[in-house]
Amino acid sequence: MHTIQLVNINQPLSTPIHALYCDSFLCRLRGLMFRSSLAQEQGLLLVEARDSRLDTAIHMLFVFMDLAVIWINSEKVVVDTVLARTWRPAYAPRQPARYILEIHPDRLGEFKIGDQLEFQNA
Repeated sequence: MHTIQLVNINQPLSTPIHALYCDSFLCRLRGLMFRSSLAQEQGLLLVEARDSRLDTAIHMLFVFMDLAVIWINSEKVVVDTVLARTWRPAYAPRQPARYILEIHPDRLGEFKIGDQLEFQNA
């Protein structure tokens, strides 16, 4: 695991987002469960092997805070966003995605469907 910085090419972010690049099964399994807070500049980028709606569905069970969830396809284009509420059973993207970005809920408005993102090593 390593940390990356996200850049929104279409609109500048208010402050940088540094996300943990989570591509192992155990990291994706744990996600942000049992965490009680997330700083404005922190996030988790869950990485799947391919674009899929089913594989990128998430749950909010045992997640003790609301999250902004941004689904991103393999071309690094935002395909869906949602404000995920605590203890909800499931959220899935409208379009296939490869990456799931989970960030502080106040940051949701900084991402729109169609935005082109870039991942940079931090």
